[in-house]
Amino acid sequence: MDHAVIQSRMTPAPGAARMMASDPAQLYAQAAALTSIGAWSCDLRTQELSWTEGVFQIFGAPLHRQMDRRETLEFYAEDSRATLERLRSQAIAARSGFSMEAQIRRADGELRWMRLTAATRVENGRPVSLYGMKQDITEERLRWERLRQMAENDALTGLSNRARFQSEFLDRPAGDDSLSDIGAIVLFDMNAFKAVNDRWGHAAGDACLTGFARRLRATFPEARLIARIGGDEFAMILDRTGSRMGLEICVRHRMNALASPVIWQERYLPLGACAGMAFPDSAGGVDPEALFHRADAALYEAKRRGGNVVCTAP
Repeated sequence: MDHAVIQSRMTPAPGAARMMASDPAQLYAQAAALTSIGAWSCDLRTQELSWTEGVFQIFGAPLHRQMDRRETLEFYAEDSRATLERLRSQAIAARSGFSMEAQIRRADGELRWMRLTAATRVENGRPVSLYGMKQDITEERLRWERLRQMAENDALTGLSNRARFQSEFLDRPAGDDSLSDIGAIVLFDMNAFKAVNDRWGHAAGDACLTGFARRLRATFPEARLIARIGGDEFAMILDRTGSRMGLEICVRHRMNALASPVIWQERYLPLGACAGMAFPDSAGGVDPEALFHRADAALYEAKRRGGNVVCTAP
């Protein structure tokens, strides 16, 4: 009897089986609605677009309205529109296809993300149309962004973490093009952090860390990267925006903004920091590991001197 029950649950109803076999278009429409996906085509001679219902829903456009391609391009964010036009031209020329993820602004103003796939239909050796699928991937992008934030950001301060500092700077090969605009690296160490932890506990220490992180972001909004790389150690990468002297003066003048007490549970917790600063060699590309070690040596000297001191590497 148990086997009979299982079999009856797994056998589709006769009407459902007929619908699946006799009406695949309806089946596709129902399945597409579950995943916010739709099909499209574009006549290359007339630029006339054909969309299924799913594509209208992705763009928030009135259902079955005849859409002009030039009008449709206005839905795309500027960077996505430029990428789309480049890939489209290449696909038509090569009689091939492409795929991309694009940011769009729907007709109601809402920003969404869409995955677009395309192929070229060729007749007598000539491309006559493009066709493919479009799928709303906004929720997928949001989930990915949350995972990326968890992987790349320090949970306590919200700054970049050591792993991101490694991947974006320290692990890059010497002379890497992505490092060519770096003007300086600054390493910070909070003064008397252990004493705060010992006297008031780790919650007070956490308040100092988050307060210092907020001040770093507010004081150096132009920084390429600010990361917490250790317990009370932070690293900052500055782009080359002027002379070395100009960058050094900028850092020295702003140190006072980092050094006022933090209020925690009606107490004023002492907060200060020292810094070590290093500049890339003028000749050749940036060697991130060597630059880091020079900044670390300058930080060691600043800690030896004590106070809110900035030392620069020779």
